[in-house]
Amino acid sequence: MAETSARLLRLLSLFQSRRDWPGPVLAERLEVSPRTVRRDIGRLRELGYPVRVSKGPGGAYRLDAGAKIPPLLFDDEQAIAVAVALQTAPSTVAGLGEAAARALATVRQVMPQRLRQRVDAVRVTSIDNAWDLAAPPVDSRVLLAVGTAVRHREVLTFDHASSGGPGRTAGAADREPGRPFRVEPHHLVMWSGRWYLVAWDVERSHWRTFRVDRIAPHAPTGLRFAPRDLPGSDVTAFVVGQLDRGDAPDQWACHGEVILDAPAAVVARWAPGGAVVEEAGPGRCRLGLGAWSWPGLAALIGTFACDIEVIGPPELAAACEELAHRYAKAAAGHQAGRPTGGEAPGSPASPVSFRAP
Repeated sequence: MAETSARLLRLLSLFQSRRDWPGPVLAERLEVSPRTVRRDIGRLRELGYPVRVSKGPGGAYRLDAGAKIPPLLFDDEQAIAVAVALQTAPSTVAGLGEAAARALATVRQVMPQRLRQRVDAVRVTSIDNAWDLAAPPVDSRVLLAVGTAVRHREVLTFDHASSGGPGRTAGAADREPGRPFRVEPHHLVMWSGRWYLVAWDVERSHWRTFRVDRIAPHAPTGLRFAPRDLPGSDVTAFVVGQLDRGDAPDQWACHGEVILDAPAAVVARWAPGGAVVEEAGPGRCRLGLGAWSWPGLAALIGTFACDIEVIGPPELAAACEELAHRYAKAAAGHQAGRPTGGEAPGSPASPVSFRAP
């Protein structure tokens, strides 16, 4: 009987996550036969849950809207997901620290003892990634306003703070001062700890990405729009592949710019958050990047495995030279410890050129 009750709770949980469930799919998820599923559906109906079934080849079970579901019905995986989500939310959304802690305590109190132990076992400590600048958290009110516009397909107007790095102005600020943006918001995406809005710029008639932490929404417009198809089917890939995501590289202690003999689209996809990538001719791009030290910045740039031309500053060129000597010494020591028999393939690397800014 305990097994049957647990299965009924699992069945109700599945009905909360999806509108229609074909019988064979339910049987597979519950690891029972279709006949057992039919019996369990009958038991739910006896308990007062209005489960309907559509006839025909595409027949499926559905729990009618308005049915009272037991509150906080979680399985093991859902309990862990809730614990992780509530503990990590304050790192990306400002002002949620105390509220998230209270929510986790409330959820935990009404869970069965077994699930409490699961939740208590998941304690998350956020650590800043040394390879990337910590993303500024988003105001929860801004996130709610933008998310509401996305959900309701409502034209959004907002001001956007400047995000230009040294010597340039990023795409989200390339208009007259004080003039708001007017967009059709389609998606909210979080990548590398940063929140991005993917939207159709009504005025310029093209797709753009905006850093949500720099958005200051205006009052709702009430104007609806029809959805558009993104270039490509994967919104995450679209954001990652953008040359200009509104990121700013100038928050690091050390910042430099180089020309890479690599396509801008490739570099943009793998560059750390905060990098600025621009086309610089066929198969070449200009990369603006920040890091914690000049040797660290030179090492990051070297990971793109292509010829490099340093634009500036001189400290970056000096760091490249320092790393070149250090790596050459390491390679020579490695060769000295190996039997003679020719030079190792792939060495030495091409020299790095420097051009004064």
